[in-house]
Amino acid sequence: MDESFVKWSFERERSVLLVIDMQNDFVLDGAVMQVTEAKKQIPAIKQLISKCREHKLPVIYTIQETDPVYCPLEVAAIPKLAAEGMRKDTGGQQIIAELTPMPDDIIIKKRRFSAFYQTDLEIILRNIRGSNVVDTVIICGTVTNICCESTARDAFFRDYKVVFGTDICSANTPEAHAATLNNMEIFGRNLSCDKIVAALDKGRG
Repeated sequence: MDESFVKWSFERERSVLLVIDMQNDFVLDGAVMQVTEAKKQIPAIKQLISKCREHKLPVIYTIQETDPVYCPLEVAAIPKLAAEGMRKDTGGQQIIAELTPMPDDIIIKKRRFSAFYQTDLEIILRNIRGSNVVDTVIICGTVTNICCESTARDAFFRDYKVVFGTDICSANTPEAHAATLNNMEIFGRNLSCDKIVAALDKGRG
């Protein structure tokens, strides 16, 4: 990587955590869209969420909602979604029990891969820590190369610094995960969970 791409650090007081689509239909054994690696990463993601709460970083969860009427291209690309998966108000749509949101956390429901597309995420980020205070999003969750990457790119396009969790985002194949991490060398910074936690404790990274 050309180190000239990385010209920024991030501050704890200007950051938020985005937990992308850690839902039953993605994580549980035998789920319709199970991402095997996602379950293995629950302890690390739980640790990061706890650290963010300790330091009073806002924690924002996203939930994917699928409907063949409103998501026709997604269903065409993944035909099994025509029958089931991430349906509104179902157990499969819910955040996994191990990462249950707290009352002060925010939940964003989305119909597209990016958490920014036709949701309130951008206006929330602009105001959640005071007007235009937030300038950094920390991303973890699933699926690395789909919703996590789509959200990271859209954050970058809106001039947010992107901290991408290398071992707290999960994909269906190692190759897909690695390809996104390669892309994030331009769109953000790749950091392990341990390095993110250390940066939060320090106050900047």
